[in-house]
Amino acid sequence: MAQAAHTLKSPKPAAHGVKRYTGLMDWITTVDHKKIAILYLWAGGFFFGIGGIEALLIRWQLIKPMNDFVDAQTFNELITMHGTTMIFLGVMPIIFALMNAVIPLQIGARDVAFPFLNALGFWTFLFGGLLLNLSWLMGGAPDAGWTSYTPLSGAAYSGTHGVDFYTIGLQIAGLGTLIGGINFLATIITMRAPGMSFMRLPMFAWTTFITSAIILFAFPAITVGLVLLTFDRILGANFFVPGGGGSPVLWQHIFWIFGHPEVYILILPAFGMISEVIPTFARKRLFGYSSMVFATILIAFLGFMVWAHHMFTTGLGPVANALFAVSTMLIAVPTGIKIFNWLFTLWGGSVRFTTPNLFASGFIPTFTMGGVTGVMLASAPADFQFHDTYFVVAHFHYVIVGGLVLGLFAGLHYWWPKMFGRMLSETLGKWTFWTFIIGFHLTFFVQHFLGLMGMQRRVFTYLPNQHFDTLNLVSTIGAGLMGLGMLFFLANVWITSRRPPDAGSDPWEDGRTLEWSIPSPPPEYNFKQTPLVRGLDALWKEKAAGNKGMMPAEPIGRIHMPSATPLPFLMSAGIFIAGLGFMFSRDDFASRLVGFLFNNYIVTGLGLLIAFGAMLMRSLYDDHGWHIEPEELEGR
Repeated sequence: MAQAAHTLKSPKPAAHGVKRYTGLMDWITTVDHKKIAILYLWAGGFFFGIGGIEALLIRWQLIKPMNDFVDAQTFNELITMHGTTMIFLGVMPIIFALMNAVIPLQIGARDVAFPFLNALGFWTFLFGGLLLNLSWLMGGAPDAGWTSYTPLSGAAYSGTHGVDFYTIGLQIAGLGTLIGGINFLATIITMRAPGMSFMRLPMFAWTTFITSAIILFAFPAITVGLVLLTFDRILGANFFVPGGGGSPVLWQHIFWIFGHPEVYILILPAFGMISEVIPTFARKRLFGYSSMVFATILIAFLGFMVWAHHMFTTGLGPVANALFAVSTMLIAVPTGIKIFNWLFTLWGGSVRFTTPNLFASGFIPTFTMGGVTGVMLASAPADFQFHDTYFVVAHFHYVIVGGLVLGLFAGLHYWWPKMFGRMLSETLGKWTFWTFIIGFHLTFFVQHFLGLMGMQRRVFTYLPNQHFDTLNLVSTIGAGLMGLGMLFFLANVWITSRRPPDAGSDPWEDGRTLEWSIPSPPPEYNFKQTPLVRGLDALWKEKAAGNKGMMPAEPIGRIHMPSATPLPFLMSAGIFIAGLGFMFSRDDFASRLVGFLFNNYIVTGLGLLIAFGAMLMRSLYDDHGWHIEPEELEGR
């Protein structure tokens, strides 16, 4: 554990009493938001790769009728793990990576509000994701679909530990997401630079703030549901078992009260990224900034009022169906405001189609198509025909992949030089864009017609001569092109990483927000002097006034820094061990010793001891952090 610093005046940071780790220990103990952003990025990329491989296996199974590439059980596991991994473990951490890398810089802060909790959030997410994916190696993956509907996910129909890995793994990973959301709320509320009022926040900071509020209210619902399902499966409770007085439909309500806001937890940050990229490369202020802010707030509010549109066919009745249909259609209004504002920002601008702007421009029509099919699904009578067909699969992927993933690509290419000090290759970036977006539309556009012709989702094979054959072949070819686009991106990252950092503070030359006013990558302390914000698009305003950078709001002085610590890692490892022990607490083992350890909750207790012991150490040890002295900042 890092030691508190002695305040020694020296031009070299090494003269401080602060303990500096190197190599792997540096990453395990870091509480620096910029390094945690990189950890989120690599972890998210790892899980995204797993989810992508699962998707390619699914499409290969469906490339032709009556294919026997995988059996029905493996196919069920693949579709469950693909959806779960992509939603919870693939795109979410990449969103958090960009939030961590950018938000403190955009608001003029030197770190997040709670650096220790920031690290804890990452490690709990990572251990939860690893626990879930261990299911492939420990008796079978979950097989009840990513929504894990009861009674299909109950012990009677899913007898392996697959769904247990799902419930416990997602509880641990969800804890990290909830911690992160609370942290960003506190950061944006309390740590904005002088002059940075809420109506001067960059749009990405706004969408992060609103997304964090959604997380705060939505994640407790799924946590409760996962706990109840765990009790049903492991302890024999009856919350969702009809024979014991439970209700399978109750799970659907709990899941979708979380699940639909989760869509906006994913897509709103992408809206923020697009709202940063387009003005930069159109050399114009974002059109209708205030309307964009209030449209985002309205989307978040309405997002909690539409969950039962996923349940039109469960028999809620015409009144409930009508109310949820109307509230669903209302979301199209603030979403439409955003789309027109992006178009009006591009209109008449000096537009440069760099790789980030290609992805941002491709996002607009692609996401619009997903929104239009969403309005179609909002009509309850039509939904009776669309429900559980490939039309729904196409709609969902147009929103999440055509929307979110294109937004993430735009954000990654845009902020990559700020995070790593290196510009990604524009040539490889354009190859990534064209192969990915063409592959995407080939994959999912035809699935609308598969659904309209009656192809059900989650079927592992189909009979020939139903007009499904050619469209499924086209869809699989498209998936291969998307995979090729990902390989281009990975090649771009690898080639770029071989070059020395050479990006300037404002490598795009038209940066508008505070992060482009400091070196790339940023120093450990972010800002030598806290900047004074004098308007919206703070850096652009200073450029327009003829200034070379931001005006400081304070003289150069000592900068407080938090100490590195392994405690977040240990807490998360303890929770992981406890969850694994609880999952196998009722199993019979060939070894009497192993059975004794698990059946008597010794493994569970050991994990809790590690977690609570680390918490106790955090409580009893008063770590005041350390300081960077003015002499170091001045290089004397």
